[in-house]
Amino acid sequence: MVKVDVENGYYLFKLDDLLNRGCISKNQLMRDTNTDFKVLQRIIRGDLSKIDVTVFARLCDYFDCSLDSIVEYVPNDTH
Repeated sequence: MVKVDVENGYYLFKLDDLLNRGCISKNQLMRDTNTDFKVLQRIIRGDLSKIDVTVFARLCDYFDCSLDSIVEYVPNDTH
């Protein structure tokens, strides 16, 4: 899991955890989802400047999960 701080909270990128739990290689995921390897690497590292909803839809379908299983936004505690 990779934590990326942003102004009002942080994002947790969890794709690597899903791969490890399913014993799936990045290359296998790339082939099975027809997703560019560099795109997968950026998602795993949390190094995104924009989100491609088509890619996330493919990943959610592949893992039969919701988006928050791949990336989760956690707002700062304002209390």
